[in-house]
Amino acid sequence: MYELHTEPLLPFKQFAYRLARHGGIVALVLIFSLAVGTTGFHWLALQEWIDAFLNSSMLLGGMGPVGEIRSSAGKIFASIYALYAGIVFIGTSGLLLAPVLHRLLHKMRLEEKQSRRKG
Repeated sequence: MYELHTEPLLPFKQFAYRLARHGGIVALVLIFSLAVGTTGFHWLALQEWIDAFLNSSMLLGGMGPVGEIRSSAGKIFASIYALYAGIVFIGTSGLLLAPVLHRLLHKMRLEEKQSRRKG
């Protein structure tokens, strides 16, 4: 998926496409996660749709839940969803950063190789 250290640096246009592809995957994961969270908070925590959306957004953003949850089913859902949201937050951050960090490291490796040849 990524170029090897022996290969030249990917042209910027192809790099931008790779970054957009990663961003698209992240967007799909977040939309799915928001849909699951909003539905769960609405049906299990007995919250209005807007409050359910707010809670799932806050948890996915790493902030924490907002408002009171009165039902036991809602509290169990909120606990499981909070764990899930933490994993999604870390995973999607890694997925977005991977192409940027790879390009940075690849560029540094190529510059190091060139400086060895000159010196």
